[in-house]
Amino acid sequence: MQKYLLIALGGALGSIARYWVGTTIAARAGLKFPYGTLVVNLTACIAIGFTLSFLAERTDINPAWRFFIPIGFIGAYSTFSTYEWETLSIMRSGAFAIAALYAVGSLILGLTATWAGSALAQRF
Repeated sequence: MQKYLLIALGGALGSIARYWVGTTIAARAGLKFPYGTLVVNLTACIAIGFTLSFLAERTDINPAWRFFIPIGFIGAYSTFSTYEWETLSIMRSGAFAIAALYAVGSLILGLTATWAGSALAQRF
């Protein structure tokens, strides 16, 4: 039960951070390009890369931090970072074709699913 509470707490904080960073950047840079989302996604990639690598190498750190930071906080802050981490992990294992398939497939299928959801909503 503790891990779910840590995930929920981290998720709440990550969602708030995403909103704050995204809107702050958008207010300063304008809305013609999604700078806020770009900054959120890139900072999340840095954070997940650092956090998962750091926690993997430091076995003396309480495992609860794995639920709070990468799953809860960073997961709510941006799922894009998880996608990038998984792609990097696949590449590190030497499965470059699978990594490319995952990256390109996620982009194409994600855009298709978003289009389908939007088209469905327009029918109602």
